[in-house]
Amino acid sequence: MYQSKNILAMAAATALALGTSCSTGKEHLASLDASLINDSIPAGTDFYEHITDRWQKAHPLTAEYSRYGQFNVLNDSSETRVKDIITGLAATNPEPGTVAFKVSTIYNQAMDSVRRNREGAEPIRANLEKIENTDHAGMTDLMLWMQTYHSSPFFGAGPMENMVNSDEYAMYLSGGSMGLRDRDYYLSDDERNTAVREAYKKLITDQMVNAGFGADTAARIMNTVMKIETAMAKDAKTREESRDIQAMYNPATFESLKKDYPAVPWDRFFVETMGIESPDTVIVTDPKSMARANALMSSLTDREIKDYYLWKMVNSASGTLSDNFTDASFEFNKVYSGVQEQRPRWKRALGATEGAMGEAVGQLYVEKYFPESSKQYMLGLVENLRTALGEHIDSLTWMSDATKERAREKLASFTVKIGYPDKWKDYTTMEIDPSKSYYENMHEVSMWHTRDQLSKWGKPVDRTEWGMTPQTVNAYYNPMANEIVFPAAILQAPFFDPNASDAENYGGIGVVIGHEMTHGFDDQGRHFDAKGNMAEWWEPQDAEAFKALTDKLVEQFNAVEVLPGLNANGAYTLGENIADQGGLRVAMTAFLKSQKEKGVDIATATIDGFNPIQVFYMNYANLWAQNIREAEMRSLTQGDVHSLGKNRVNVTLRNIDPFFEAFGITEGQPMFRPAEERVVIW
Repeated sequence: MYQSKNILAMAAATALALGTSCSTGKEHLASLDASLINDSIPAGTDFYEHITDRWQKAHPLTAEYSRYGQFNVLNDSSETRVKDIITGLAATNPEPGTVAFKVSTIYNQAMDSVRRNREGAEPIRANLEKIENTDHAGMTDLMLWMQTYHSSPFFGAGPMENMVNSDEYAMYLSGGSMGLRDRDYYLSDDERNTAVREAYKKLITDQMVNAGFGADTAARIMNTVMKIETAMAKDAKTREESRDIQAMYNPATFESLKKDYPAVPWDRFFVETMGIESPDTVIVTDPKSMARANALMSSLTDREIKDYYLWKMVNSASGTLSDNFTDASFEFNKVYSGVQEQRPRWKRALGATEGAMGEAVGQLYVEKYFPESSKQYMLGLVENLRTALGEHIDSLTWMSDATKERAREKLASFTVKIGYPDKWKDYTTMEIDPSKSYYENMHEVSMWHTRDQLSKWGKPVDRTEWGMTPQTVNAYYNPMANEIVFPAAILQAPFFDPNASDAENYGGIGVVIGHEMTHGFDDQGRHFDAKGNMAEWWEPQDAEAFKALTDKLVEQFNAVEVLPGLNANGAYTLGENIADQGGLRVAMTAFLKSQKEKGVDIATATIDGFNPIQVFYMNYANLWAQNIREAEMRSLTQGDVHSLGKNRVNVTLRNIDPFFEAFGITEGQPMFRPAEERVVIW
C-alpha cells in the first residue's frame, strides 16, 4: 500500500499520446512550488530537507495533528468535499429508508453531542448487565453471544480469499486480540513502552468508571484485562514474524480444530454465530496464538472472563457514547501519538459515516469530483509503467530466464482499478432508525457489514469489490487478486495534476503506480502467482539472489537512527521499501520513454529552470513533506510497515544512479552512497 486482467490494448496505444503539456519541453511547474525549496540545505546534504524544509515551516503542526503532510492536505480537501455532500443530503429532507436518509441520520447522530451526553452509557447498559448476570452454566452461551454481536474476544474468524486458490473463500481463524496492537507494549519495560502501557491501564480504568462501575471494580477489570492481554502478547508474533505470509497458511480439518482448541464449541460457533455449516477446513493464521487463546478460555475464572467481556463491550462502544468516553480515548492517544487536541466533531462524524456507508458517499463523490479524463489518463499511464517494469524484469542480471518468464506473465495479468468500483455496494437492507440511539444504529451497521462478509461464504470470489472507498487518499496492491487499485481522491496534486509537467506527474502518480506494481514482486507479493494464488514460482537460485539483495536493503534502513536510541526497522518495512525503490526506478524509465516519444530532448529541456529529471525526483520528495511529533515517530517506527517519510526519500534515493547524476552528488556528501553499496532490486 502507498500509505496491495489486462487493460485493452487500445489503452496502451494511446498512452504515449496522453501528455500533460506540449511536446516542446517548455513546461512549467504546477504541483511543485519551487519557492519552497531551501538551497541553504544542499541536495547532497539532505535531499528531503532541501525540498521540504520550507514546506514544513509553512505548515506548522496544529494541536489536532500528531503529523501533517501532503497526504493530510489532500485528505482535508477530500473531507471538506464529503462534508458538503453529506450535509447537502440532509438539506434535501430525504425519505426514510433511502441511502440519503441513512447517511444523513448517521452523520447527524454522530454530531448530536447533547443527546449522547444525556444518554451516557445507557445504550449499552442492558449488554453490560447481561454479561454481569450470567452464571456459570451460561458462560458458553455468553461467549457465542459476544462473538456474534460484540467484538471478537480471545479469537476471531471469518471468510477471506483462499491463499492457494484465490477463486474461492476459505475460513480463517486468528487468536489473540490485544488492545495495544504490538506485543512490545506489554513485554518491554523501556520508557516509551512503559508510558503507553500505563496510559492504556488508565484508559481501561477511566472507561469502566464512565460505564458506571465503581473505582475498585474498574481497577479489578483493568488488572484482569492486562493479565489476559499480556499472556496473549507472549505468544504473539513479532513485527518481523508477522511479515512471513507463508507461515499464516496452516490448514486444519474441522476435527483437528475441535481436538486442538476444545474451549470453543465449534459446531455451535459456526452454525449459531455465523449462520453457516461447519467448514471442512479452517486456516489457522497463528497456531501458537490460538493455542494461548484456548488455554486462557479453559483456565480463567468466570469472573475474569466476564471482566474481559465487559471491557471489550465498553471499548468497542466508546466511540458512539457520551463525550466522557471519547475524552478518555483522546487522553490515551495523547500519550500514544503526541496529538494535543481532538479532531473537530464534524471530522469524527464524517469518519464514522464513511466507515458505515463509504461507497454510498463515494458514488456521490465520483459524480461530482472525478472527471472521466483523469481515468483515461491513468489507464494510459499504467500501461506505460507496465511496459517499463517488463523491461526492468528482462534486464535483471540476478534472475533466471525461467523466473523472468513467469514474472512477465504475472505483470501482464495485473488487474487495474482506477477511480471507483464498477459495481457499488447495495445498502438497502441496512436499517437505520433515528429514534434509536447512535450506538444502536452503529451496532446495526457493524452487524450489516458482518452479514455482508459472511454472505460470501460458499460463493465464488467477487473480483469487482474494492478494499478502499473512492474518496480515500491512498492506493493498494491486493496479491490474492493480483490487482492494483487507485481511488479517485489520490488523483490530485501533487500526485497528479492535468496542468503539471510530465516530470511532476511521473514523479508523483507515476511512482505511486510503479510502487503498487512492485508490491507484486516484493518479499510478500512474490509468493503469489499470476492468478493470485500462493505458489512457489521462483527458481531456488533466484529466491536466494533476491534474499541477498533484500538483506542489504534491510541493513540500510536498520542503520538509520530515527531518534536517539531508536533505529528504523528495515525488516518490518521491507515490502514498502522495495516498492518505493521499484516505483522510482520504473517510473523514471517510463518517463524517459514518454519524453523520447514526444520528441523532448531531456538533456536540454528545462522546467522553470530545472532539468526534468531533477523535477521528477523533487516532486517525489515533495509527496512526503510533513511535520511529525516525536511520539508519533516512535509509534510509527514500532507499528507501521511503512518507513518514515524522510527515510522513504533519503534512504531510497541513495540507491538510484540517475538521482546522483541529476544533482551532482559526489563522494564526501552525506547523500552519497558508493556504487558498490547501492542496492538495485527491480
